[in-house]
Amino acid sequence: MYRNLVIASLALCSSMAMAAVSVGDKAPNFTLTDANGQSHQLSDFAGKTVVLEWTNHGCPFVKKHYGAENMQNQQAKWTGADVVWLSVNSGAPGKQGHVDGPGALAVMAEQNSKQTAYLLDTPGDVGRAYGAKTTPHMYVIDGEGTLRYAGAIDSIPSADKADIAEATQYVDVALTQLAAGGSVATAVTKPYGCSVKY
Repeated sequence: MYRNLVIASLALCSSMAMAAVSVGDKAPNFTLTDANGQSHQLSDFAGKTVVLEWTNHGCPFVKKHYGAENMQNQQAKWTGADVVWLSVNSGAPGKQGHVDGPGALAVMAEQNSKQTAYLLDTPGDVGRAYGAKTTPHMYVIDGEGTLRYAGAIDSIPSADKADIAEATQYVDVALTQLAAGGSVATAVTKPYGCSVKY
């Protein structure tokens, strides 16, 4: 009993420590399989800026940004500038938005998305390591592997497409500032959207 309690406590502490990644910290490395069955490790992209986008195609807030093509436009703009854009789905089986490889490919085709890869995090380990709370929840990692931005995609927390034009696009601004060799002025914001369906 005592041994099980210790193991459970250690697991809880480890999980809390993993979720404590903050801007300025080294981004946790991970290995995930994409929609095509190809394995990707974050460390494979050393030297490049990486965007992590937590996603769930069933979420109204995700539908807002894909329906208005805000997400695809940013993906295309920045992957064209040699940024790696990884969409991550941490939805558990049976939960809203969960997909397998073929399901993810179908979502990508329907959305006409432009990310570098769509990664499947079915156990939710990577989402928990980053403390991903919402879909979308966005992270920007610089070429040295340091987390430089974490939070919302933009400044208006609504599911209304009409708000996009008036919003500050936090991720786009952060990437622009990094590309210019500067620091990210607004490095942490409150993410908004549906809860990640672990």
